[in-house]
Amino acid sequence: MAAAVAAAPGALGALHAGGARLVAACSARLCPGLRLPSSLAGLRVGPAIWAQGWVPAAGGPAPKRGYSSEMKTEDELRVRHLEEENRGADLKERAKMSSSEVGPFVSKIRAVINDIANLPVPTIAAIDGLALGGGLELALACDIRVAASSAKMGLVETKLAIIPGGGGTQRLPRAIGMSLAKELIFSARVLDGQEAKAVGLISHVLEQNQEGDAAYRKALDLAREFLPQGPVAMRVAKLAINQGMEVDLVTGLAIEEACYAQTIPTKDRLEGLLAFKEKRPPRYKGE
Repeated sequence: MAAAVAAAPGALGALHAGGARLVAACSARLCPGLRLPSSLAGLRVGPAIWAQGWVPAAGGPAPKRGYSSEMKTEDELRVRHLEEENRGADLKERAKMSSSEVGPFVSKIRAVINDIANLPVPTIAAIDGLALGGGLELALACDIRVAASSAKMGLVETKLAIIPGGGGTQRLPRAIGMSLAKELIFSARVLDGQEAKAVGLISHVLEQNQEGDAAYRKALDLAREFLPQGPVAMRVAKLAINQGMEVDLVTGLAIEEACYAQTIPTKDRLEGLLAFKEKRPPRYKGE
């Protein structure tokens, strides 16, 4: 897997690598004192490689390739794209491992995927090709999934006499329901984009274009919709939804109340009210 980019507030940047792209669109700046998990900040963790530089690029349909030589601070980030080059775990590499090596290897994969799931900003998975096994588990860790109709995705581990080890047995049932998730995992079935949309695995399905990046472009469109919103509000909205889904309704409403309270003292809230009164776009600063 390869990971890339970020851009300054209001812009979009990208590093194209081809394959099934997983796009993490950060529509809110990281708040002061909040940092990326160490496994994402390092250059290499298990099978994942974190980008060594940021690529600033003007907004538009044609992202630029390559790494920048200058790092941007995390507090400046508004959009980040993660791109998956591999379809899943490298089985040829796995076959060379001893039994004692497999467990730690899978644990590192799981840790990286968990860290992506715990990013405090909205994430979008764009699947334009194959997302099998670990590839789909990474997509399941994102908040929103979009795919081309020709894409193929599935948790196929039982065909190899193992089970999903990157969170698939937990996140797939939460996404589409227990019974259907069991059916897909037990059968190792592979779905195309239309089938995935029908079962609720993805939010949007697109006809593939000549460039082979229909889902990726849709993800960028969604990111552009997210960018204008209040950064703090986006962060706590994700927190309220994620934590609330794991508890009963009464507790979930209490979580929502606590998260709402975090937005009240912010400068962004006052700016939003003022912008509404003056009938102009708000100028949020993530404060």
